[in-house]
Amino acid sequence: MVAQLTDEERKAALAKRPDWEYDAKRDAISRSFKFSDFTEAFAFMTRVALHAEKADHHPEWFNVYNRVDITLTTHDAGEKGGLSQRDLALADIIERCA
Repeated sequence: MVAQLTDEERKAALAKRPDWEYDAKRDAISRSFKFSDFTEAFAFMTRVALHAEKADHHPEWFNVYNRVDITLTTHDAGEKGGLSQRDLALADIIERCA
């Protein structure tokens, strides 16, 4: 099982990632990315997918044309799942890929 972030850890992490929104109901973070066209959006998703597979931590995402919406939460964190260091690490990788 993966450790879920404490309230203090979550607040500090979100302060460093202002473009990510916190969903308290799911204990998750999300962000929407927009690109010039579908090809750029798909290329971004491919870059993220390669990193996510290496980390064995996969995002929840939704793509329509030039937009990619991503939600990160760790399903085996804590008793019900929630935000973990794995999500923060993947969020940082996603930022670099964008």
